Amino acid sequence: MIDLKILRDHPERVREAVGQKGADCDVDAVLEADRTRRAALREVEDLRSRRKAANAEMAALPKGSPEFRGKVGEMKRLSAELKEKEAGLRTVETAWEEAILSIPNLPHESVPVAPDPSGNRVHSTWGEAGTDNPYARPHYDIPWLEDVVDFRRGGKVTGAGFPFYRGDGARMVRALVQFFLSEAAARGYEEMYPPLLVNEASATATGQLPDKEGQMYQTVEDSLYTIPTAEVPVTNFYRDEILPEASLPLKVCAYTPCFRREAGSYGKEVRGLNRMHQFDKVELVKWVHPSRSYEELESLRDEAEALVRQLGLPYRVLLMCTGDLGFTQAKKYDIEVWAAGQQRWLEVSSCSNFEAFQARRAGTRFRDRDGGVEPVHTLNGSALAVPRILAALIENNLQADGTATVPEVIRPWFGKAVMGTPNR
Repeated sequence: MIDLKILRDHPERVREAVGQKGADCDVDAVLEADRTRRAALREVEDLRSRRKAANAEMAALPKGSPEFRGKVGEMKRLSAELKEKEAGLRTVETAWEEAILSIPNLPHESVPVAPDPSGNRVHSTWGEAGTDNPYARPHYDIPWLEDVVDFRRGGKVTGAGFPFYRGDGARMVRALVQFFLSEAAARGYEEMYPPLLVNEASATATGQLPDKEGQMYQTVEDSLYTIPTAEVPVTNFYRDEILPEASLPLKVCAYTPCFRREAGSYGKEVRGLNRMHQFDKVELVKWVHPSRSYEELESLRDEAEALVRQLGLPYRVLLMCTGDLGFTQAKKYDIEVWAAGQQRWLEVSSCSNFEAFQARRAGTRFRDRDGGVEPVHTLNGSALAVPRILAALIENNLQADGTATVPEVIRPWFGKAVMGTPNR
């Protein structure tokens, strides 16, 4: 949630940010809702104060006296009016909450200003993207892929985008997850396995609601949502809690399956492993002191990059522009690996700083040495998402016999040096 002081004191800055992000939000309507709420709250507080004073005066009068009976009548009138105003306040607060939640996070000053992804800036590159491998081909055209990732039977059992991984495919998913988790542990992250379903309050705290309802699967009877990423349950771990300043930064890694409807996705970019409705991912989440959040963002990016380098995959890092920045993010880097068979970049990680935006929604704060309380800053990053990493590993490492070599860092968990079967 946006800082109310910024909204009230610098509405022009908020209007500019909303325009830069292309958000559907009427800032003037939000300001009016804020003024209405504050006026209604003042009325309720005034009536409560008057009723309290009348009650004290009544207690000092002789029971049964004319003055006492007069105060009883006054108390009844004040109580009835207060009840009516409190009901009105609840209605006003509901409208205010809906309005305030429509405002996106403000982009950090270092974010490039542009209306669409063409304004994303290449921050850095690693490896030789585009180097010809005479044996490279799109992973979905490799004959043995269907033996390790069965899309047809997954479609039969559930639907498109829900494949079965089997044999080497299942073993590789497990190996990659083990590698990602072990590297996170070595960097001081506590491992966590969170719930795969969250309630509305949790989805609202991280910004999935009311912005991304159409991208989440939900249970009708229980009003629960399947998680689109471990970010959602993990970030809510400290919801409505006050943390000691000395505990910051707190760092958690979590492996989960992730579920996304991906409504409107179609074409070659969703073929094979490029876009799944269910996929596996390791997420890194941080709660940090506001003064260090941008240092922690760079550290988070470095940690995700290190994994890709160890896998030997050429990659580039993009600094996302305002028009390609998510609703909740203040700044974001995307890491894209080169898929030699498809001759294109595949996003495998996003590393984001939300500043205090999620923490205000979640009520996650810290107490400083002077006893003051303020929101923490939250960050998260994919480290990493499995399907596109797997696609790039297969495509970039195909050999003359049709098999794909397995990076050495994965072999202790995978158990073999190659994946797939030779040309038949």
